Amino acid sequence: CAEMHSGFADLRRNCPMDMIAHVAAHQITDETRAQIQRITEIWTNCRNEYGAGGDFLFGRFGLADCFYAPVVSRFQTYDIALQGRAKAYTDAILARNDLKEWIADAAQEEARRA
Repeated sequence: CAEMHSGFADLRRNCPMDMIAHVAAHQITDETRAQIQRITEIWTNCRNEYGAGGDFLFGRFGLADCFYAPVVSRFQTYDIALQGRAKAYTDAILARNDLKEWIADAAQEEARRA
């Protein structure tokens, strides 16, 4: 959580948060690519070491998953392809009703701006 909270500046800069957009063929910088690799390593390591009890980083849904939900959203927005446990993890986050509600609320906010 600390690394997510204070890090990944290039990901934030190169892939700004936009829960309802879909940006195909987005140009990812080398720095951002390295940060994506680090994030997927974190996810894979957590799932391998602690995730036996469910689909999330430490098995059951928890605070760490809340911290990484915006990253999952960015990966979806910018079509960042994932594999293995990282892909399964993002699928589990995206399947949560609370994330679906967050995305729906963002869409309504955007509609009000138009």
